[in-house]
Amino acid sequence: MDDGDAASIVRHTGKNTLTVRTAELATALICALCSIGLMVKSAELNIGWVEGRGPGAGAWPFWLSAGMLAASLVTVWRWFRRRTAQSRSLEPYISRESVLVVGVSAGSILFLLVATHLIGLYAALFLFLLFYLKFVGRHSWPLTAALMIALPVFIFCLFEWALKIPLPKSITEPLFYPIYDLMYS
Repeated sequence: MDDGDAASIVRHTGKNTLTVRTAELATALICALCSIGLMVKSAELNIGWVEGRGPGAGAWPFWLSAGMLAASLVTVWRWFRRRTAQSRSLEPYISRESVLVVGVSAGSILFLLVATHLIGLYAALFLFLLFYLKFVGRHSWPLTAALMIALPVFIFCLFEWALKIPLPKSITEPLFYPIYDLMYS
């Protein structure tokens, strides 16, 4: 299909939609820009070989970013040459329903981050799992309840007890005092 076909598709559907072809180019360009930014920041550190120590602190991120830049440029080149099915596709990139699911997921994760600051990680995770499992995932109450309890307990045991890494508890901290008494007595 050529660009004339794209115009006929837009006229046929009556709306402008992001196509797979456009999304591929946009993603490649965004990745290329991010790669350049990461290379610049990494070059502020030593990206060469440090005698007696090995590669400098910026070497790994710099060369990884250079590889990502090369892959992005190859994608752009293949897009212009229309070498892949994606670079020729004028199908809509994402449906309205998919945008809604992604939006709800992003909003839920934002809630988790804000609530972690306000009420602590464990209470925020409990509420996040309730909403996401029961209302988004439409799972049964027994499964939802089991995971709402099991996951925060597992994370507490892993980080606080086994690894001795305290996670934020905010206003719920006093609720953990009896558990600390058991752990450290």
